Amino acid sequence: MAELQSLSVNSQVALLFVALFGGLALASGVVAWLTMRDAEEVDRERHLQLRRDLGALWVGALLFWLSWMSGPVGATLAFAVFSFLALREFITLVQTRRGDHRSLILAFFVALPLQYLLVGARAFDLFTVFVPVYVFLAIPVVSALAGDPERFLERNAKIQWGIMVCVYGLSHAPALLLLELPRYAGRGAFLLFFLVMVVAVGQIVQESASRWLRQRPLVRLIDRSFSFRAWGLGVLACAALGAALFWITPFDPWRAAAMAAVAGGCGSLGDLVMRALKRDAGVRYWGNRSSVTGAVGLLDRVAPLCFAAPVFFHSVRWYFV
Repeated sequence: MAELQSLSVNSQVALLFVALFGGLALASGVVAWLTMRDAEEVDRERHLQLRRDLGALWVGALLFWLSWMSGPVGATLAFAVFSFLALREFITLVQTRRGDHRSLILAFFVALPLQYLLVGARAFDLFTVFVPVYVFLAIPVVSALAGDPERFLERNAKIQWGIMVCVYGLSHAPALLLLELPRYAGRGAFLLFFLVMVVAVGQIVQESASRWLRQRPLVRLIDRSFSFRAWGLGVLACAALGAALFWITPFDPWRAAAMAAVAGGCGSLGDLVMRALKRDAGVRYWGNRSSVTGAVGLLDRVAPLCFAAPVFFHSVRWYFV
């Protein structure tokens, strides 16, 4: 541990990349082999689901890699593109009317760029209230000026919720890279890596525990696999992983475990919320793509992160205030 901590930041991140992508490649190969070996349909479906869960880990790892390689400015731009694509997927599957066009222009071409501009400028005080205060008030005003009162509240709520999840929530991930913490300068990428890993692992453990426990579904009409016991096991897995990774954070093992448990628990509950929205929209996956290959929409991959990132960011910032 002392030798690892004595290395430069770039060397430490390089070792993380080797371990991360090597582990993911090994796990993906094992799951692919199991999928081809098992002939029973039930086992194949389970392994395909595990492949989709590993896909979320791959997306998170690639986000981390892109964020580190492109630097703070490049990372902010990369996440802005991801937000744009996720918001487009969300809006595509919800009902809008001609009177919503001005609000959508405001969301895509004003609110989204300004939110990430505030991230890049490190204006965190304004960044944290820009969407939930100013944008949320501006959207219904612009919509009212269009003169279409039909389902006014429903239409505006859908647009506001899309901005909240796809723009506000996801923008907190690159903000972690730009946080300047005491005795932790230049190590924001480790915080993003910590967040992505605990959220993804918590999601995988919860899904695996749900299939193993086979309990009565808690919210049958939304998700037949969700139960509080499986969710609790996922949170415990997040806490254990957070304690194991404490050395890349500015926290001691107990505080790292607490931060990881909170982030992982919020990510899993956020994924449940997004599943409820998909049920309401009448689709199984955002992007409405085939589930056979596991190539689902981007929002399916980043939905837990959209909920966990704001909670984790403000927890970290609150701790050091």
